Amino acid sequence: MNYKEKKIVFFGTPEFSMPTLKKLVDNKYNIIAVVTQSDKKIGRAQTLQETKIKQLAKSYNLEVIHDLNKLANFLVKEKPDLGIVVAYGDFLSEKILKQFKVGCLNLHPSALPKYRGPSPIQTTILNGDKKTSVTIIKLDKDMDHGPIVKQKKVKLEKYETADSLHDKLSIKGAEILIKILPKYLKNNIKVKEQDHSKATFSKILKREDGLINWQQTAEEIERMIRAYYPWPGTYFKTIINNQEKNIKIHSASLSKNFDSEIGKLVNKNGQLIVQTKDKSISINSLQIEGKNIMSAKEYINGYLK
Repeated sequence: MNYKEKKIVFFGTPEFSMPTLKKLVDNKYNIIAVVTQSDKKIGRAQTLQETKIKQLAKSYNLEVIHDLNKLANFLVKEKPDLGIVVAYGDFLSEKILKQFKVGCLNLHPSALPKYRGPSPIQTTILNGDKKTSVTIIKLDKDMDHGPIVKQKKVKLEKYETADSLHDKLSIKGAEILIKILPKYLKNNIKVKEQDHSKATFSKILKREDGLINWQQTAEEIERMIRAYYPWPGTYFKTIINNQEKNIKIHSASLSKNFDSEIGKLVNKNGQLIVQTKDKSISINSLQIEGKNIMSAKEYINGYLK
């Protein structure tokens, strides 16, 4: 059998998964099904929305599976060769993994065993790392634990955000997976066990993780703003018209030390400046809850007269 005829089941959900599925289809691999999360209700109208991967799979006329019971029956019937997992958003049981003749490959956006878990991209920026990696592993029963098939370093730009790094790693990861896939399917590639003693972990991010503590250093806060853009976002609380409001920061930069009260928004020569533990942060764009995004100048003119 030609390696491209081997049966592949793709697991993915968000936008991060899309470049890999596109590459697989463009390179004419035999994708027999796409497994993704169920449609979710969004917005005030609670409109059902399909996942990004479901939308893409439908455009290719690929079979889409949500239900794990249906998946189990499908796998028994079809006897697939390989599973490819990219940001699926759920844990695959050992029972499911055993249904694939040559196992399941997983694309993870960090230099495993560093930053196992759900938020490696944000953690990379938050910690001030200058480089990261995309890692392809063979899945086992533990999270992000399996042996490494391929790992490729990726350099971070000086002002990298989680948004930009997400796009960069999703594309780079797809390229690397497509490159190694023929060798893997021909059983012509060696895997390397992770050094589990060096494992570190990232956490599930919640909205409250984005609350800024101005007692931190300016560099820590500036990295946090970039790491948590767009999700969960960074914000602080302030009083506007005698009401406490959350203000979300969309972009900011480091500024020189400014002798002011820590955490107070100040107009300094047309710049919106906040003093931190050591230096200052210059806020470039922000958003008061319930209002549109505005520039620092618009905020100064409207609220710091």
